[in-house]
Amino acid sequence: MRQVVIDTNCLLQIISLHSPYRPIWEAFLQRKFTLCVSNEILEEYQEILEEQTTARIAENIILLILNKKNVSFIDPYFRMNLIVEDPDDNKFVDCAFAANADYLVSEDHHFKILESIPFPKLNLVTMDMFLQSI
Repeated sequence: MRQVVIDTNCLLQIISLHSPYRPIWEAFLQRKFTLCVSNEILEEYQEILEEQTTARIAENIILLILNKKNVSFIDPYFRMNLIVEDPDDNKFVDCAFAANADYLVSEDHHFKILESIPFPKLNLVTMDMFLQSI
């Protein structure tokens, strides 16, 4: 099963009932891929979900993620520090590297630097690209 890291802004879009990217969330719920997360990622998911929705919705989504069998909990040992412009984004890069993820899904322009870095080679894809692959 494909290992996937999804950045927070993409998560916000895929959980929305009216989003064109909702099929990504549905594919996750149907166990069509494994979502890779670290503690740092889960903390950010919860924080941003609470800001954008409600504490209850955020808690329910986090609990759903925590209880799905197709979630891989990753503890990155290396801090690559590849994204200098927004160091907070490195948690996703580190998780993707540690998980040997098939895809790192992001629309954030800060991640574009990964395309020019020879190592580690991470498969950065947009939501449109990932949607086509599932």
